[in-house]
Amino acid sequence: MTQAVDGMRANSSGGVDPYTPGHGSGDWTALHYDLDLDYRLASNRLAGRAVITGRAAGPASRLLHRIELDVAGLKVTRVNLDAGRVLRFSLRGSRLVVTVAEPLTGGQEFTLHIKYGGYPLPLKSVWGELGWEELTDGVLVAGQPTGSPSWFPCNDHPSQKATYRIAVTTDANYRAICNGQLISHTPRASRGTWVYNQPEPMATYLATVQIGRYQLDRSSTSPVPQFIAAPAGLREAARRALVRQPEMMALFIELFGPYPFGAYTVVVADDVLEIPLEAQSLSILGRNHLTIGWESQRLIAHELSHQWFGNSLTADSWRDIWLHEGFACYAEWLWSEQSGSLTTEQRATNAWRGLAAEPEDLLIGNPGAVNMFDDRVYKRGALALHALRTSVGDQLFFTLLRAWTTQFGHRNVATADLVTVADDVCAGVTGFDAAELLKPWLYQTRLPLLPRPRRD
Repeated sequence: MTQAVDGMRANSSGGVDPYTPGHGSGDWTALHYDLDLDYRLASNRLAGRAVITGRAAGPASRLLHRIELDVAGLKVTRVNLDAGRVLRFSLRGSRLVVTVAEPLTGGQEFTLHIKYGGYPLPLKSVWGELGWEELTDGVLVAGQPTGSPSWFPCNDHPSQKATYRIAVTTDANYRAICNGQLISHTPRASRGTWVYNQPEPMATYLATVQIGRYQLDRSSTSPVPQFIAAPAGLREAARRALVRQPEMMALFIELFGPYPFGAYTVVVADDVLEIPLEAQSLSILGRNHLTIGWESQRLIAHELSHQWFGNSLTADSWRDIWLHEGFACYAEWLWSEQSGSLTTEQRATNAWRGLAAEPEDLLIGNPGAVNMFDDRVYKRGALALHALRTSVGDQLFFTLLRAWTTQFGHRNVATADLVTVADDVCAGVTGFDAAELLKPWLYQTRLPLLPRPRRD
């Protein structure tokens, strides 16, 4: 079993990932981002100041001569370092290279002060355009997986989770919505400043800024505070579409464990969006997602479940993206049964039949960069969980999920970590071996047989 488990552990990338070459640095670890942004909607002009606290990687004997960050499409005008003098800094493509006069030693903390600005645009990638995007009337940020450098300098990799403070000054009559808790709002005649604090560690791709003529309504106080931010003309449609979200929240808390953040907000953009978007402590829907039909409701459940799987528990490397999307897809099926639609078993059967008609040429546990958001990763990842559930029964399966979110809350995870938790929780099941059970679903291309419910 040891060999199988080792094969499921992606080496901790330390911020360098073959799925996203040119992004992230293993030479230092991000600890905190303090971002002050001034944005003018009419001109799409962004002026920013980033104060970034980090720690040099490695043992004390290791010397760090250069600090490399990701930033794209923006001009950096000043860089200061509290731990010493900056010898020089330069932009090389999408990399900001800061050369220090005196090298930092491994484990040494430092703070960079970076002044930057420009006209942010989405970044082109194999997954489409990512990052800062102008809407018809406002701004949307979609960071996954490599869009964050379009609006702030960062160590852009999911293993680099840090705390954040984000302040946004923008036009009056517009609301800026960011991750975490709103600390203050300071209105002025023609401008206003919104300040947010995100105390739980967050991956860069989950950091976001949403700007629009949003009106904020509290949709529920139980089991956690929930809010809807929507333009005036969409408030009623948003309320109807999200009316069962508090039930989703209650179900997921029961099955997955406590909600990992202080509150949850759904932002409704006054635009048609191809897909909804996740960010830590909030999600973003388009006006086209405001229906009570299954397609919209499954997406609402999917994005909510990412608060546990993806945001609190974040894959240590992108090859393990199934730990986000397989779990979120399975959460859709769980909500389907709870809401009186198809049972989980029926959803699993339909997904298996669909996969059986698709090419069997993808390793779900290591799909490659181009295919990391392939629907087969979602569906087959969910079936891997269903296979786990049917092998041990409901009681142990949901005990396992709650142990998973408790033990690894706000941390980075790999498939091998899930295997360890599963083996611990299910140790009393004769012949159970999580690694062997998951292997054909994740690391073989041939589609396994449809999992059948355990008969006790």
